[in-house]
Amino acid sequence: MEILKQIKYKPARVAGGYTDRILRVDLTSREITVEKLAPDFKDKYTGGRGYALKLIWDGTTRETLYDSPENILVMASGPLGNEPGFPGTGKFIVGTISPMTDTFIDSNVGGHFGPLLKLAGFDALAVSGISKEEIIILIDGDAGTIAIAAAPRYDKETNDGALSFGERLLKDANNGQYSDCLAAVSAGKGALHARYGVIHSLFYDRRRHRIRSKQAGRGGTGTVMRAKGLRSIVVRSGLSKANGNNPVDKKGVRAAGRALKQVINKADPTQLHLSAWGTTILSEYMDKFHIFPVDNYQYGQSPDSAKLFAHVFLDNYFSKRIPDGCYYGCNLACAKGAENVELTRGPAAGRRVNIDGPEYETVGAVCCMGIFDPQYVMEYNWYCDEYGIDVISTGVTISFFMECLERGFLTIDDIGYELKFGNIATANKCLREIASGRGFGRVAGQGVARGKKWVAKKCAARKGVAEDEVMAELNKFGMEVKGLEFSMYITKESLAQQGGYGFALKGPQHDEAWLIFIDQVYQELPTLEDKAAALKWFPLIRTWFNATGLCKLHWIDVRNPEAAATDEPSKNLPTLAHYVDYLNATTGSHKNLQDILDDSERLYILQKLINLRQGKGTRASDQIPLRAMAPAFFNEYQPRAEYYDRWLGQNGGIKKLPASPKQRHKLLIERRRRDYQQLCDAVYEKKGFTPDGKPKREIVARFALLDEQAKRLLDEMGV
Repeated sequence: MEILKQIKYKPARVAGGYTDRILRVDLTSREITVEKLAPDFKDKYTGGRGYALKLIWDGTTRETLYDSPENILVMASGPLGNEPGFPGTGKFIVGTISPMTDTFIDSNVGGHFGPLLKLAGFDALAVSGISKEEIIILIDGDAGTIAIAAAPRYDKETNDGALSFGERLLKDANNGQYSDCLAAVSAGKGALHARYGVIHSLFYDRRRHRIRSKQAGRGGTGTVMRAKGLRSIVVRSGLSKANGNNPVDKKGVRAAGRALKQVINKADPTQLHLSAWGTTILSEYMDKFHIFPVDNYQYGQSPDSAKLFAHVFLDNYFSKRIPDGCYYGCNLACAKGAENVELTRGPAAGRRVNIDGPEYETVGAVCCMGIFDPQYVMEYNWYCDEYGIDVISTGVTISFFMECLERGFLTIDDIGYELKFGNIATANKCLREIASGRGFGRVAGQGVARGKKWVAKKCAARKGVAEDEVMAELNKFGMEVKGLEFSMYITKESLAQQGGYGFALKGPQHDEAWLIFIDQVYQELPTLEDKAAALKWFPLIRTWFNATGLCKLHWIDVRNPEAAATDEPSKNLPTLAHYVDYLNATTGSHKNLQDILDDSERLYILQKLINLRQGKGTRASDQIPLRAMAPAFFNEYQPRAEYYDRWLGQNGGIKKLPASPKQRHKLLIERRRRDYQQLCDAVYEKKGFTPDGKPKREIVARFALLDEQAKRLLDEMGV
């Protein structure tokens, strides 16, 4: 590797979960800077998402786009990341200005990169600028060097692949041997052409004896990385991971970890069975409760759904004898993988590959395209990973265009081929075109929000109608909010999850407020007041997980048996008590649950300010497509007409329903739209926002965020 710039440094020691150092790299000037943080920085911004928010709030403006030189790509863990004695501590976030939403996005990802970055001396890495040539960054905590190097040139297949390139680089960086002392992030060729490119977190799995990957999947983080000319980052540290945070109270950390592991061992085998099945178990639950996103979220069930249930992947693909996990010490171990799977389609047909996944979201993305073939799920998973594109946005975008063709908004000539629900061949062709930026892939790679504009223009010109008229129809079923595609849950029957998607600051994904189980399945949020309260509380606790370097599944998907005896079982407070104990034992703080919620609310308000600055922070940006709240078209209403009619009688305040089914469908839409607006009013009041969704000045001041930039912004907004 040709070293273009290198500095020597002395890695800061981790103490109480922090190093109090940020590594800044400017790719334009090739300047490398180790920045020491003020003592109170971590108290105010915690870590992870908080560090990314503060760096991007200070370092960017409303004119900053994803490919602007001043845009910052931040990778940061948190004080609780990197502790094998406590489950789920391999997480870190990637934060930036998104190519999809044009505002702040962060994506939560597992693996070893975050923990090793901290052991190498840094709480966060902040990359700005744009390199004229493709480069890599090498952070070697053992040698005490940080280098910018020219990206190596391998054969075309390796160069194009996000996985192939990262795997080869990790081996070359360690004299031809894999090691769990090294980890990397990388982005593939798909990120050069699609706005929803991902960043892969690559690490060596000692049990499987191979490199594995997790993805910072949402919002186009990989697209930002490739726009900067950055191909990969490698980090090395040989320091011990055990007690690597140098906690203030080691015994307290061990006690909290043992307690949580006992809950998981006892509860998971009687609940979702994530340890055995992985997240594919959700497919069966989603189908049972009409939540499986079939044919672009039109239908919640299918007679073919069982072909994609968890047992199919466990019996035919997953390696049953190898316990899995994103990081050491996780006994939930839900990150499943498959070995030696033969590809049957695409340019790599006939090749045998190892596949990490699928997760439920990948399964959902495939059924969203009307496809119920488990082999295709595996191949779609691998190709998206190798190309470096988001499985969710890819599937939802292709599904949107499938429906546009089906409903006559597009013709075969517009696309170039018959892109139909259930057609594997054309879905696969579109996938390849997205990754290569060719043919119709140049359009599909832009995502649903920009795709709607393209379709409206095409359709309006052909039919001789106004583009706004066409757009009004496309907005019914184009499944995006703020520019980000929905994750894989139908929300028609869960008002709380409709809000979870609509109010999510970075767009409709389940990372901020996954309420569909407790609302629709467990029915623990019966009133509007309950739903509004949940839509304030749950995003705050979830923000805390993203700030501290933790996985949420051990809390939200494994309910502590003791929670049933509490006033609010859905909050799983007995398990959260273990997390509070772990925080205090690690950092030496004396916080309670309300303290950490306050810490999170500060970050939440800061993210809201960034959204407001970037034009995505008002009530208008929280509106969701019609299909997210009701059957958008009559064909969706018909199969469940009896259910919807009963709902109207019980919840719509209608004593006598119209005789016409189409009139009942219209009435249902009116009531569901009314309910969502009532939810907006209730949630904004809970959060301390104006009726237009803007944070009130006193809320911003309460969390000491009223700096000069915030004052100017609120003045402009009339707050």
